[in-house]
Amino acid sequence: MEAHTSVDMFSKVLENQLLQTTKLVEERLDAEIQKMDQMDEDELELLKEKRLKALKKTQQQKQEWLSKGHGEYREIPSERDFFQEVKESKNVVCHFYRDSTFRCKILDKHLAILSKKHLETKFLKLNVEKAPFLCERLKIKVIPTLALVKDGKTQDYVTGFTDLGNTDDFTTETLEWRLGCSDIINYSGNLMEPPFQSQKKIGTNFTKLEKKTIRGKKYDSDSDDD
Repeated sequence: MEAHTSVDMFSKVLENQLLQTTKLVEERLDAEIQKMDQMDEDELELLKEKRLKALKKTQQQKQEWLSKGHGEYREIPSERDFFQEVKESKNVVCHFYRDSTFRCKILDKHLAILSKKHLETKFLKLNVEKAPFLCERLKIKVIPTLALVKDGKTQDYVTGFTDLGNTDDFTTETLEWRLGCSDIINYSGNLMEPPFQSQKKIGTNFTKLEKKTIRGKKYDSDSDDD
């Protein structure tokens, strides 16, 4: 009996919150409509022109991003290309990977999706075997590592899957949240609530790191299959 009472009370609270939210939205819409009704033709024309300019500016920005290689997840052939790419774009995510590391392939899948969603950011990948100088300069020791570059300067790293719930099964939304925390993409969600915290089960596939050598350099491999 008490359980039914609790459910009923919760339902009523939820219903009241929904009604209040709906009422607030309706009031805002009514205010907008009333405001437009009070405008004369000149004001309406001015508003229309302002919105068209904003739309045109947004479209121009989109085309500029696409011309610089945004909108797709691309591999760059060398560390020299890295410097040119980050010079051209304000926001860059670069995946330092190795073919033999399984977790790099997991990141590839999610980064390909995010590159199409977040045109404001350039998404790249670079084989660590082709970039020994850059890896040393950026102090990249664990594979995979994402270097997050803003205005030509590396401001943050996503090292392995530690920030992604310590599981191979993290969602694209989780990686999106992590990139949003570094302000490298325009994130519309709540940064205070990591998506993986709402999952019922957090994976336990995160195992010990193993040493690998690349051209005389030692890297930690954040993958079970290496």
